[in-house]
Amino acid sequence: MINKIAIIGGGNLGSSIAKGLMSANQPFKGELVVTRRRVHLIKTLETYGIVVQQDNANAVNNADIVILAVKPFQMRDIIEEITPALKKEAILVSLAAGVDAQQISEMAGGRKGIFRAMPNTAISIGESMTCVSSFQSTEEQDKVIRDLFEPVGVVQFIPEELMSPATVLAACGIAFALRFIRAATQGGVEIGFGSELALKIASQTVKGASELIIRGETHPEAEIDKVTTPRGITISGLNEMEHQGFSSALIKGLLTSYEKIENATKKK
Repeated sequence: MINKIAIIGGGNLGSSIAKGLMSANQPFKGELVVTRRRVHLIKTLETYGIVVQQDNANAVNNADIVILAVKPFQMRDIIEEITPALKKEAILVSLAAGVDAQQISEMAGGRKGIFRAMPNTAISIGESMTCVSSFQSTEEQDKVIRDLFEPVGVVQFIPEELMSPATVLAACGIAFALRFIRAATQGGVEIGFGSELALKIASQTVKGASELIIRGETHPEAEIDKVTTPRGITISGLNEMEHQGFSSALIKGLLTSYEKIENATKKK
């Protein structure tokens, strides 16, 4: 049974995870602690029943799960700080891109049961796509981590070598999807809608498109074919977007983000 979770790093992602865990349909019932040096910036988390503080070592004391929501360059110092206070059986979950589980294990004195996870900020509303990889973990530990993230979205265990691509597709990807909604909203204003109504229509349309794929388990092109009639307005718009490099720009953006992670990893 998980009685205490400590999230080290109350930035956007760390705070989103905390909010999601406490407001899920099956909310976490134990003690949840979030740390940040400028603790006043996360005081609002207290309204969710979350403990906020500055002391990382104190936060991980008696914690069953410790989520490391810190930057890669901070990882070694943070682990050295908290390791003496960790329970022997505590599970470490790193959100840092580009720091592999072997490195984390070595930083923590050879600790086993290391996980890397990459949720996105939709975790705050229970709609994250969370990719997870494990290192020298038991089946029981795998289940604990799956059970941790399933109430706040979809969980997919993947090989560790796919964690960088997962970061781009799922975590960066939410920003790419939001940029599409923004652009569609701007286009909606151009053709006559007020900005608020355009945003509502664009957002719900993207949500509906996603649900068609998720629930129907179909391919995007199969759904596109249903709304592209001969000489119709949809195919005309799609073709113009492709002429302007829509798909190519998105793919290039994904590759650019991925290459940045890979280059950062190689420099270490």
